[in-house]
Amino acid sequence: MAVYGRDPWTRYGEGFAVAFGLLARIAPFAVRDGSVVARWPFTGLAGDDRIRGTLLFVAVLLGSTSFDGFGRSSTWQDLLGELRAELAGSSQRTVDLATTFLNLGGLVFFVAAILATYLAAVAAVEKLGRSDRSLIPDFVLPLVPIAAAYLAAHYFTLYLIQGQFIITLASDPFGRGWDLFGTADFAPNLAIVSPETVWYVQVAALVVGHVAGLAIAHDRAVAVFQGRKTALEAQLPMLGLMVLYTLGGMWLLTRG
Repeated sequence: MAVYGRDPWTRYGEGFAVAFGLLARIAPFAVRDGSVVARWPFTGLAGDDRIRGTLLFVAVLLGSTSFDGFGRSSTWQDLLGELRAELAGSSQRTVDLATTFLNLGGLVFFVAAILATYLAAVAAVEKLGRSDRSLIPDFVLPLVPIAAAYLAAHYFTLYLIQGQFIITLASDPFGRGWDLFGTADFAPNLAIVSPETVWYVQVAALVVGHVAGLAIAHDRAVAVFQGRKTALEAQLPMLGLMVLYTLGGMWLLTRG
């Protein structure tokens, strides 16, 4: 902020502010000229986004959440166990470093997979639509509802269960034995939702997010390609990409 200024850094450089700014474009409310206005949900994602780094940022949102889900799976945990077994005679620092690098490699792989599949789909759109310019910025925003869906699906239980501890922490935030609001003895309900409810919420989040993403991509394709036939044909790669992400999200849920 000292170098670039408060507003530019908050809008373009601070990670959480950028993430919340993208997710806020889903909301049915917006601020225009200092006033709060109502709008249809997801309409804030219409158009393109030519801010440098947006695609990579959205890919990190999707890839990190996907890897977080996969990282809890027995497949990945078994791989970590095998690594630790091979380094059984090494120091704890070596084991920790190796585990960190393996997790980092998995995270980078998931982010790279998101980027590669998106770029491949956009390249196919450009070819089918006979576009004379890059369409990479035009279809980035349809990925935002999918990122939101992944966040909701993977962190729903964390929010409901771990989120209850804020009631306890509010009375004793520093662990000094305080009871500022009389909630220090609050006992969180760890069985607040059933596994079946969690599953339905996760599936619903993924379906709604991907349908919204596909609808936004459809509107963008119609705007980019004026001819109806060209617009319909050009949407096929994006449709395939959304189906791929949906199947991947469902598969990750089964691994958790």
